[in-house]
Amino acid sequence: MIQYLPGPFPTRSRAVIHDGRVHAVSFVTDKQPDMYRQTKSALAHIDATLREAGTDKSRILTALVYIADMTRKPEMNRAWDEWADRNHPPMRACLAVTLEGATLVEIVVQAVV
Repeated sequence: MIQYLPGPFPTRSRAVIHDGRVHAVSFVTDKQPDMYRQTKSALAHIDATLREAGTDKSRILTALVYIADMTRKPEMNRAWDEWADRNHPPMRACLAVTLEGATLVEIVVQAVV
């Protein structure tokens, strides 16, 4: 069985749950030009999605962080380091990409239920 948690558009899920795994993506609602604040917003959405899926950040296996400007990675790292579970740190990769509009960061995680 596959469970879909609806996203902001009818053609996109913010999470898909299957076989004991949650595949989730963040979305940023705070579009201020501040990488730290956008990252905190994205991580708060990840927390909410994982909670709805029956898990939490301590059970994240992998995280892919997409950022619009690699020179601003230290700001993203500050928000990440404040948020991450230090006893259960996931594998994380960070990639520089072109994101739409004022979005500076997007995060995709895979967690265990």
